[in-house]
Amino acid sequence: MAQATREQPQPQQGDGQTMLAVDDLHVVYGNVEVLKGISFEVRAGEVVVVIGSNGAGKTTTLKTITGLPELLKTVKGNISFEGKRIDRMKPDKIARLGLAHVPEGRQVFPDQSVRDNLLLGAYQRRDYGEIGRDIDRMSERFPILGERRNQPAGLLSGGEQQMLAIARALMSQPRMILFDEPSMGLAPLIVKRVFEIIEELKEEGKTILLVEQMAFQALGIADRAYVLETGEITLTGTGRELLNDKRVKEAYLGA
Repeated sequence: MAQATREQPQPQQGDGQTMLAVDDLHVVYGNVEVLKGISFEVRAGEVVVVIGSNGAGKTTTLKTITGLPELLKTVKGNISFEGKRIDRMKPDKIARLGLAHVPEGRQVFPDQSVRDNLLLGAYQRRDYGEIGRDIDRMSERFPILGERRNQPAGLLSGGEQQMLAIARALMSQPRMILFDEPSMGLAPLIVKRVFEIIEELKEEGKTILLVEQMAFQALGIADRAYVLETGEITLTGTGRELLNDKRVKEAYLGA
């Protein structure tokens, strides 16, 4: 059952090998502690969801994992990916290990073409023939990107830019993908498609960590989930358990 606690949840045992482990992570922004000793794990093949309100620390968590802290400072704790500590690594080295980040707000390169944005996702690869074939695969998966591959990415709609951000991440051939609020600012039909894509990626064997405010949709596809409140994990359980939890319903599902 889902449990409410101010103590850190212990990693759960299961058949999948732990791919990502965050242990007692404390992060400071200026003089404010924004993450207060969080611990969680993501096992191979899972979709793990982190929900929480604005300011809870969700984006900070993903930025810290992928080495993009900007003005953030990790003051305690560690992060490991497939048994290798990454919390002191630079972003390019973390990406090379197989972690891809689909950032909040898409953050495509607006003056670059769609094709060039995809190429930037593969900047660490050297198999040029396969890169070209992957661009073709992205065009098949996201037909609008194929139709507009030579247009500046800034001319795409918000939903189209989100497809490009996902495709750009896939171009790195990641072992694990981190999604930060992929539904933000999108029309309902596009949101539905985004969640379908995440489910498809899971079926293809990708491991996914999803940060999302749309709790109902996110928990509906989650193997396991965590609730983050003001920098602390307060609830953990399966997606189904949290969907049925009275506190989650009241706080995040409008029930």
